[in-house]
Amino acid sequence: MAAALAAQRFPDARQAIDGALDTGEAVLLVEEPEFDEESPEALEEEPPEPEESLGVARWALAEEAAAEGFQRLAATAGPLLDDATVKAVRQGLPEDRSLALTAALRTGVSVLRGAAGDLAAAALGIASAAAGHGLRVAVVAPTDHAAAALARAAGPAQTLPEGAVVGLHRLLEARPAPPPAPPGTVVFGRGEQHPLELDLVVVPDASGLDVEMAAALVEACPDGAHLVLGGEPGALPPAGPGRALDDLEASETVPVVTLEPGAGGGPLRELTAAVRGGELVAVDAPDREVVVVPAASGAEAVHRAVQLVTDSIPRALGIPAGDVQVVAAAAGGQAGAAALNAALKGRLNPGPGAFGGFDPGDRVIVAVPLPQAALGEPGVVTGAGADGLHVEFAGGAVTVPPALSTRLRHGWAAPVALARATRHPAVVAVVADEAEAGLSRPMVATAFGLALRHLSVVQAAGPALARAVREVDAPARRTRLARLVVR
Repeated sequence: MAAALAAQRFPDARQAIDGALDTGEAVLLVEEPEFDEESPEALEEEPPEPEESLGVARWALAEEAAAEGFQRLAATAGPLLDDATVKAVRQGLPEDRSLALTAALRTGVSVLRGAAGDLAAAALGIASAAAGHGLRVAVVAPTDHAAAALARAAGPAQTLPEGAVVGLHRLLEARPAPPPAPPGTVVFGRGEQHPLELDLVVVPDASGLDVEMAAALVEACPDGAHLVLGGEPGALPPAGPGRALDDLEASETVPVVTLEPGAGGGPLRELTAAVRGGELVAVDAPDREVVVVPAASGAEAVHRAVQLVTDSIPRALGIPAGDVQVVAAAAGGQAGAAALNAALKGRLNPGPGAFGGFDPGDRVIVAVPLPQAALGEPGVVTGAGADGLHVEFAGGAVTVPPALSTRLRHGWAAPVALARATRHPAVVAVVADEAEAGLSRPMVATAFGLALRHLSVVQAAGPALARAVREVDAPARRTRLARLVVR
């Protein structure tokens, strides 16, 4: 750690480390290495020394809380339905869906892997089958907007109680922390002391759960409840710390079911699947489901993206500009989300930004969680006053105090890591040359996978895009959760 800080030209690395340990902001983490005391070699060798590392205290504690929660749910779970009933509800299901349903009903924690649409359909099917036999269920989405879309996707054969499809913030009853906590601090009404009154919790899109949110969710699940976490293979890591879903799978302590690709999907699914496999392929899209728009520079990429949102996509495909989401690799740069938003606001809702940079009619997205809205929640500004910014979110109208308005960003365009929670009828993915350092296979696959009907790729990165898809994985993260779950 000292060497890494010194490489960043930190003035006194050792003093900074000692200070962080003294104040409790950092903790010393000691890992006992594996050592078989009964092996013949153990009689002649000294036990290996424990490995020491440093961790941010709040994240280290969150990993420990998540691990304890997963262990508790696994240990306290019993079958939610008897064998005869499980056999009956599996009747006629394909093998992968049957395995997923069986794991959900018989084990405390299970993992599903597959494409976003298949995960959503499987989650709704599992919850519907469980609810049909009297179990208390919830299907949980990252945001209220995503929850509303998921509820609309439920077919007539899926009978779920009202409110069973819910955003994570709402499920955990997010609220402002009382003083003396800093304004805007988010706490949850549901937790170890006040657990959820549920038998089965299904989270079809858990790839974006950072370790703190994973810990909050697991702690809120009561003893005996079953938790199903889904995610696309090779998805972009969470915007926050950790990699809870991947670590849980890596622990090899829970069943993991891979869903076979469902029928349909066409060119969009074909392209996204190829990217996840490391190939950037040209797909046949006779109905213009996928369009590649070349651009010679970042500035031209911004111009092309604005043209697509305000004219080409609405005119050619009948998808209104409000249903088009622009995504970029990062917030900054010549063709980053900030530059794209400035250009899109100038065309779609020009104004002086009189209220902390915002005007009524602006699209916004939550960049830092609010008590009333989760990370990545999209909304529209409806007004403003001395009390703050009035924003209409999917969960209802909210007044964001002036001190917290900096937690919002304009939302016509967003970095992929922030926009990942919500899929849209049309997506414009802007890939510019200066973003090469941020390009990776998971980022590109996540961006492309956000499109439901149409994807336009504004390509200004040249060969860097194909190279990233072929060679670049997400940056490695050092985590302990997989080892802690096994312990």
